[in-house]
Amino acid sequence: MPQLLVSFLKLSQVCIDLNYPQSQVRRDVEESSLSNERVRSFVAIDIDNPETLSAVSSAQRDLMATGADLKTVEPKNMHLTIWFLGEIPYQTLENVKEALSGLKFSPFDFRLAGIGYFPGGRSVRVIWAGIQDPAGQLNHIYTQLCERLGPLGFKPEHRGFSAHLTLARVRSNRGRDALLAKIADIRAAVLGQQHVDSVKLKRSVLTPKGPIYSDLYAALGE
Repeated sequence: MPQLLVSFLKLSQVCIDLNYPQSQVRRDVEESSLSNERVRSFVAIDIDNPETLSAVSSAQRDLMATGADLKTVEPKNMHLTIWFLGEIPYQTLENVKEALSGLKFSPFDFRLAGIGYFPGGRSVRVIWAGIQDPAGQLNHIYTQLCERLGPLGFKPEHRGFSAHLTLARVRSNRGRDALLAKIADIRAAVLGQQHVDSVKLKRSVLTPKGPIYSDLYAALGE
């Protein structure tokens, strides 16, 4: 029997004995369940410029045409991750929202240009598009997040912040030579621009068909 139902039945019997309102019992059980929930979440900037997404999709088709074993990122899921928070308690989300509410930045644009991959050499695991941000606005936002999320127990990656847009993940070595040749062929591709007027706290729910993202909070540029 589901734990939430068991808790509800037990509390219901106690409250019947105490003449406690059933509606309050349900609220108490729901709040208790939420307090134990963990949410996979991250801070990101959405990529939603239609022209840029079209160019990204074109690059992905070129990569897929090599016959390599790829899982491409769907256009609706395109985002630039600034900070991956991991699986965090539901209650901690409110503290993260408060931290994001203090971000200070003016709306700006960055450019997506250049195709590369991690980790390097003949090993290909992630294929990405580079980010050109001459004014350093993304680093400015990241520095503020370090200051605001640090007190909540979040630590920055030891590698530091390297802005990039994930285009695809490689699932096996099938077609590796053709894939490497294609990456070299399109390495100087310019994919377009993205206007940034918000930084979002997003939730990720993993499913067999891929992740499902939803917005939890948006810090707006001024």
